[in-house]
Amino acid sequence: MEQRYKVVVFDLDGTLLDTSEGVLTSVKHTINEYGFKPLSDEELRKFIGPPIQASFARAYNLEGDIVQELATSFRNNYKGENLLKAVPYEGIFDVFQAICDNGMKPAIATYKRQDCATDILTHFGFDKYTDIMYGADHENKLKKRDIIEMALNDAGAADYNDAVMIGDSDNDAIGASEIGTNFIGVTYGFGFNTDDDVNKFPNVGIAHDTNELIKLILKGQI
Repeated sequence: MEQRYKVVVFDLDGTLLDTSEGVLTSVKHTINEYGFKPLSDEELRKFIGPPIQASFARAYNLEGDIVQELATSFRNNYKGENLLKAVPYEGIFDVFQAICDNGMKPAIATYKRQDCATDILTHFGFDKYTDIMYGADHENKLKKRDIIEMALNDAGAADYNDAVMIGDSDNDAIGASEIGTNFIGVTYGFGFNTDDDVNKFPNVGIAHDTNELIKLILKGQI
């Protein structure tokens, strides 16, 4: 049986791990440090997943050097104990095991800074399944398409249509579309809440939990 998907690339925040506690603790720390007005819970949740620079810029209508300064403050605080305040989504390791058992290659592409991404993924044991873990640079020069592409190239994907990107946000969907790889949206994370949210973007499926995710990935076999 020929496999359609040879490589399966995952986003991190909202796809592999619920990182909300640690991320939001550090966001609030930075907001207090700079004396900005507090944000609502709904506004705070929008910080989980996208580049931190973009989130601060959007929330406070900022631009210029202050945005990178805020990102540095956030990351310095987050890099400590807050980084590991995360919970793997139920069944996510079963997804990785199923991928490996079926001869596919898993990889990870995240907007988390590279050092933070490696630390948190290793801490929770994802390195048991893959050593292909790509994150963002500190200055946010890399876009999601670039990070996904690095993961695919490292995994040896000669044809990006033989791969699928799995994520919970528009950043993931747009990045996948821009480089011509398939996309599966998950609604159990932070970005997408409904099927309609996912269907605004090209996709080959929608998973509401990890059991559905396994079925969608394995259905990629023809």
